[in-house]
Amino acid sequence: MQDVAREAGVSQSTVSFVLNRNPDVRIADDTKKRVFEVARRLRYPHRRSGRGRQQGSFIGFMVDEIATSVFAAISIEGAQEAAWNMGMVLDIAMSGGDRHYENTVLSRWIEEGVKGVIYASILTRNISPPPMLDPVPTVLLNCHADGSPHTAVVPAEVLGGYAATEALITAGHRRIGFIGGESWMEAARDRLEGYRSALISNGRRVDDRLIADGNFLPTGGYAGAHQLMALSEPPDAIFCASDLMAVGAYEALKELGRRIPEDVAIMGYDDQEIARHLNPPLSTVLLPHREMGQWAVDFLATRPARQRVEPRVVKLECPLVLRASH
Repeated sequence: MQDVAREAGVSQSTVSFVLNRNPDVRIADDTKKRVFEVARRLRYPHRRSGRGRQQGSFIGFMVDEIATSVFAAISIEGAQEAAWNMGMVLDIAMSGGDRHYENTVLSRWIEEGVKGVIYASILTRNISPPPMLDPVPTVLLNCHADGSPHTAVVPAEVLGGYAATEALITAGHRRIGFIGGESWMEAARDRLEGYRSALISNGRRVDDRLIADGNFLPTGGYAGAHQLMALSEPPDAIFCASDLMAVGAYEALKELGRRIPEDVAIMGYDDQEIARHLNPPLSTVLLPHREMGQWAVDFLATRPARQRVEPRVVKLECPLVLRASH
């Protein structure tokens, strides 16, 4: 949609209204013609006519929260783009964890012949999906369920923590500190496990004094960095389990008169927008939420009809994004 909008010289909203033939928005005929011509040239799929939708022409995306994290929107964007490119639309519902609301929406989707459902959680965790989903082709996104008949797709957090730590080792750092998130969070535990595993695999000893508790927020990174730098043998590198904690660590090191990365290297996690605007730009690990959304749609769209698929947990790589802070 961005490509069509750019070449046609209009906004993405205009492209959406034109291609979906929205009757409630007045758009000049020459603008409509230009959008359709660009869309045809780029082979961008759009609804030709009619207000109804055919059986299996849409995928449902149900998530517990959207506003509390940017990652839900990124997953939705990836799923919507993949569905649209396959000639389908994405129906989105935010449930707030209300099971009655979930069942109401699922009943409508099932009645309308939904192709499949993506059931997502804002936090990576073990869940109990609605029993109504049992006979419906479903992908659990950023969550998993013990004994569930559904395939799940989650980030490979342990490997992400391992890769981040190993990058600091490869860069020549000897004492690598870690600032984690709340221990009740699965992502925090997995990133810490990756940190520990990388140290051991590279012949390093795990020193618990170099591990500080955090909260995935700048305040946690600020306090954690001060705690680590107060050690008699402070670290020469710190792996922060989130980019926001890295922001707090930057501020703490600035107060202490330490340069990044000359005195202390910093590694983040998440690859949020702020990472590229810090000074120096933050080396970090990308969470593959867009890829998870795309993967879920591809799985549902290509799944053989009425054929049982053995459930599994698919873990997508969290690639390194190396900049100047390590």
